[in-house]
Amino acid sequence: MTDLENYMIQGEPEQKERGYIWHTAIGLQQVDGLNPSEYLIATANQNINGDITLEEAQKLIESYYQTKPVPADDEIRVEEADKVSARIALLLAEKTFSFSPAEYITIHRRLFEGLYLFAGKIRDYNISKNEWVLNGETVYYASAQSIKDTLDYDFMQERNFNYQGLSIAQAAEHIAKFVSGLWQIHPFGEGNTRTTAVFTIKYLRTLGFDITNDIFAENAWYFRNALVRANYTNLKLGIHATQEYINRFFANLLLGEKNILKNRDLLVVTTPTSLPPP
Repeated sequence: MTDLENYMIQGEPEQKERGYIWHTAIGLQQVDGLNPSEYLIATANQNINGDITLEEAQKLIESYYQTKPVPADDEIRVEEADKVSARIALLLAEKTFSFSPAEYITIHRRLFEGLYLFAGKIRDYNISKNEWVLNGETVYYASAQSIKDTLDYDFMQERNFNYQGLSIAQAAEHIAKFVSGLWQIHPFGEGNTRTTAVFTIKYLRTLGFDITNDIFAENAWYFRNALVRANYTNLKLGIHATQEYINRFFANLLLGEKNILKNRDLLVVTTPTSLPPP
């Protein structure tokens, strides 16, 4: 037997896993307020039932939009939801991963190629975003000039981190902190949260976690808002960056806890408070 014969070519995941993959892929569109079409749902069900492969499902979605006339703005958003859902499903089905900035960037490219001109490209401009959970304020994201160095540093720190001796709860809190830091960099013009979520799921698998629950699918917007709260401070308003909410999310995801995840609990209070005297 040759070395090559020792490897197995990856096949289709089982029905239960396919259901989880599609549920997660579709649910993650909620971070940008996107809803997939009935056609996408029907195609996903065909794959879940074993009638078509994931690759065939993706090809059906891509070809479906090739034959449609020039879409209106709202139809463009549905097209994005459909195509990105199918691409996330395919990525989550693959048992491949490399812990590196290159993998992170490649995931973005694979998710948004043909949808964003900057798919898989580090932004060369600074950004801000009005956040509902911050009453219209924004997180301070990494400057365009520092993105590459910051990504390299965060990945190096995590790669060198030793999980030995930590409880699962402690490991979950550390992973949550790494993910919130990675998300704060926001290296892309759009699609950062979905890219981070897919990267995180694949990374967790390499750490031995069996992520086959509905936490991401049913709490995608909470996941994003928790990342916002982990990276926002306003001393004048008495608001401090807190890992509390993203820790709750990861405790549910990795430990099977039943913390209540409600977005309204993350909404900041905007009444100014006095700073303590010097």
